[in-house]
Amino acid sequence: MTTLQGKIALVTGASSGIGRATALALAQAGADVTINYLTYPEWAEELADQIRAAGMRALLFPVDVADQDSVEKMVAETVKEFGGLDIFVTNAFYSDEAPFHLADMAGFRRTIDVTMWGAFYGVRAAANQMIRQGRGGDIVVVSSPHAREAIPTSMAYNMAKAAVDQMARTAAVELLPHRIRVNIVHPGWTDTPGERKYFSEEILERAAKTLPWGRLARPEEIARGILFLVDPASDYITGSTLTIDGGIQLPWWSKRGSGEF
Repeated sequence: MTTLQGKIALVTGASSGIGRATALALAQAGADVTINYLTYPEWAEELADQIRAAGMRALLFPVDVADQDSVEKMVAETVKEFGGLDIFVTNAFYSDEAPFHLADMAGFRRTIDVTMWGAFYGVRAAANQMIRQGRGGDIVVVSSPHAREAIPTSMAYNMAKAAVDQMARTAAVELLPHRIRVNIVHPGWTDTPGERKYFSEEILERAAKTLPWGRLARPEEIARGILFLVDPASDYITGSTLTIDGGIQLPWWSKRGSGEF
């Protein structure tokens, strides 16, 4: 069983979905948690109450991760209040969808500013703090299969996630001397509030049945993978990508022999 007693964590985009499930899982494992969010403020407050009810400390920061100064201040305030930073999970994202030649450029840039630059600002600030502490640390980058799949109408998000993967691997190499582990998670299609931006419940339910595993992922399943990566027992894992997608990355012929082909 993962134990994070005495650890201090910061999770971006933590008021809903994967971020929320991750923040709660870290707290249940014994970590104090800083909750970053920009949407669903009432859910963030509720999450903080749940963390405190579990006996751990919680901080709330309504910060836009695309603002570097605000991200650095958030890390500094976490250290001031909790005494350090051991775990950083960058999960916040933004995505507008449209064919690239028709895309509204404000939305296109916002997607990259939040999803790519926001991740970089957080990883940079967290790494610098961990280096100053001199006791190692764990960074998890929540990326996406969009990093390797050319999914149409998602060019900005595809670009951002591909960059984020390379960022994480490069950081893993550069941080080796400091014993700071950096790993990537690729969630499959996950049942989160963000999916309702483009899909109705009926469409989501119908689409889920077409997936290899026959359903969407639950945020708690992705959080379990993140918890595994930051577990002290996973000390030998760095620069890796953990895919939790119910088989979406498998080729179509992987279902041969199942009676479907």
